[in-house]
Amino acid sequence: MAVTYRIAAVGDWESVMGFRALGLDTYPVADAAEAREKVRELAKDNCAVIYLTEQLARDMDDVLTRYKDELRPAIILIPGREGSLGIGKNNIQRAIERAVGADIL
Repeated sequence: MAVTYRIAAVGDWESVMGFRALGLDTYPVADAAEAREKVRELAKDNCAVIYLTEQLARDMDDVLTRYKDELRPAIILIPGREGSLGIGKNNIQRAIERAVGADIL
C-alpha cells in the first residue's frame, strides 16, 4: 500500500490562507511556540513538505536544525505578510555551499 504524503503551510493567518486554494493543508498559528508544536506534529504525520514563514522561523532554530538533514519533512521558508527577512535565501545558499563546496550564487 502506497503512503500518501501531505504538504502544509504554517504561519500567520494572512500568510498561509492563500495556500488553501492550492490544496495545501494550512495551519495558522499565533506564535513560534505554537508553530514549533505544529511542525513536530506534522513531521510525525506523513507531511513531506512544510512551508513556514520566516517570521516564525527566526525563533525556531532548534526545529530547523532538527529537520535540516532529514529526508522528511522538507521545511521551506517563505516570506510572511511583512515581507522577506532573507532567512530562506540564506538557508538555500548554505545548503548549496554544503552540497557543492562553493558559493555558486
